[in-house]
Amino acid sequence: MNQVKIDQTSIAPGIRPQFWLVAFLLILGIAPLALPEFYVTTLNFIGIYALVALGLVLLTGIGGLTSFGQAAFVGLGAYTTAWLATTQGLPTLLAFFGQSPWLALLAGLIFTTIVAIILGSLTLRLSGHYLPLGTIAWGTSLYYLLGNMEFLGGHTGLSGIPAVEVLGWKLDNGRSFFYLVWGMLLVSVLTTRNLLDSREGRAIRALKGGIVMAEAMGVNTSRSRMIIFVIAALQACTSGWLYAHMQRFVNPSPFSLHVGIEYLFMAVVGGAGHVWGALMGAGVITLLKQWLQDWLPKLLGQTGNFEMIIFGGIMILLLQRTPDGLWPIVTRLMPTRQRQKKINWSAEPLDLKPMPTKGEMILEARNVTRKFGGLVANNNMSLQVRAGEILALIGPNGAGKSTMFNQISGVDTPTSGEVLFRDKSVAGHQAREIAHLGMSRTFQHVRLLPAMSVLENVAIGAHMRGTRSVVPAAWRLDRAEEERLLAEAARQIERVGLSAHMHDAAGSLALGQQRIIEIARALCSTPCLLLLDEPAAGLRFKEKQALGALLRQLSDEGIAILLVEHDMDFVMGLVDRVVVMKFGEKIAEGLPEEVQKNPAVLEAYLGGVE
Repeated sequence: MNQVKIDQTSIAPGIRPQFWLVAFLLILGIAPLALPEFYVTTLNFIGIYALVALGLVLLTGIGGLTSFGQAAFVGLGAYTTAWLATTQGLPTLLAFFGQSPWLALLAGLIFTTIVAIILGSLTLRLSGHYLPLGTIAWGTSLYYLLGNMEFLGGHTGLSGIPAVEVLGWKLDNGRSFFYLVWGMLLVSVLTTRNLLDSREGRAIRALKGGIVMAEAMGVNTSRSRMIIFVIAALQACTSGWLYAHMQRFVNPSPFSLHVGIEYLFMAVVGGAGHVWGALMGAGVITLLKQWLQDWLPKLLGQTGNFEMIIFGGIMILLLQRTPDGLWPIVTRLMPTRQRQKKINWSAEPLDLKPMPTKGEMILEARNVTRKFGGLVANNNMSLQVRAGEILALIGPNGAGKSTMFNQISGVDTPTSGEVLFRDKSVAGHQAREIAHLGMSRTFQHVRLLPAMSVLENVAIGAHMRGTRSVVPAAWRLDRAEEERLLAEAARQIERVGLSAHMHDAAGSLALGQQRIIEIARALCSTPCLLLLDEPAAGLRFKEKQALGALLRQLSDEGIAILLVEHDMDFVMGLVDRVVVMKFGEKIAEGLPEEVQKNPAVLEAYLGGVE
């Protein structure tokens, strides 16, 4: 019988997060009424800068894509609205966007999206240190492009930008503009948090260190990278629009490379992996620079840029002492109750894929060869797996078993040979394409996202069973589907016997338990073929017994299982057939009792014939 949702808020000590949010909003509401104009203007700049830093939290801190060029996107937003607002005789279509700053914002967002997609298509193909170098290249190019176009005023810039109006109220001073800046920032914070707490968000969080795993679970990581690149660009564009209408004047100076580096500092110092860290980083950097510029000339004289020297030293000290940023320190000082994910056990189950008939041929590898230069990791390897069968792939270390797994699952491409999965050739296809056909896997070296809960890690396996995308996730229109995905993940966690750890961080569990989490994640995709790479490693005797019972149950349900394992007692008492490898080649195949008596196996794998 279906249960009613019973998971409740954690009883960990602390104050409800709503308290801190309400207190923050009250302070924001009072600030422009109580503070002098100078401080209100400073807060406006902090809000504008935080919008860019927020995009970098998503792009760099969470997605792992370092960008030094965000200031150029700020410039696109600023110059688009400035040019539309101040240019006479625009073409009809552009004149429409020039009628109002809000229409100019729309034009800027459209233009920035186009530019970001073009730049992302070129830049995001790069990896390692080439990616940040690429962002430096286009960031510098856009900066000089803005300064050398005469119709944009050259290095002199554009002036006479009109004030923004909201419901007939002209925002022509810092106090009135304050609410627009912080209102738009808070909406961006809300939508970013919503996005990260969703199916798409889990895919985004997997980008930093989990791409191979995510692709094997059916996630299009190239798409996810482009999504966060465009979102970060749009947030920077919005920041530029706010800057232009607050200053009522733009020139290229605020959009240079060194400003882009400052934005990155804001994200990192505040806490690159934390949404609220963007606000903290923007506040700390802005106020620190302001104080240094005000006080150092009084102490050290007017000559020399001492503030930049000391600012650099302080940044190095902060990065050394607080590598995770300042926001985690704040959260420790202000203990907050951590809310657990609620599981709606009565949520409608996800649709199931049709399963093959027991005994049907599921996987056939024919003469698969994989060469790495002069090293032959797999040589003419062939094997077959049928629905409902458990096949073990065994051999000594270095035999090429995991390499064979990678050829089958699309993580790697065979040099020659053929892999047929459900009568379709999949050699050379991407892992996510093969996953959509019904193949799922675990890994020899556990690939979990350690900071995420067990529940969220397992829910990644159900990614391709959902359809709701970025916009519904950002505005919480995906909740019904999200409940179904989380309920499916919870069922699989219960199935493998880890329900007591459902809300624990995956990285806090023992290695053996982490391997079981990977099996639960793989089952979330409803596979017809399960590839398990050393699933029993690190498990105690009773845990191995439970795992064996689970795999036998899955086999009885018609799921084909191909496993690599070193524990011969576990293998021989479980599997239907065995394939033995040595130096990348198959040396034996047959029933467990036959393989154990094979002289070649005894010599090559079990220590030789007595």
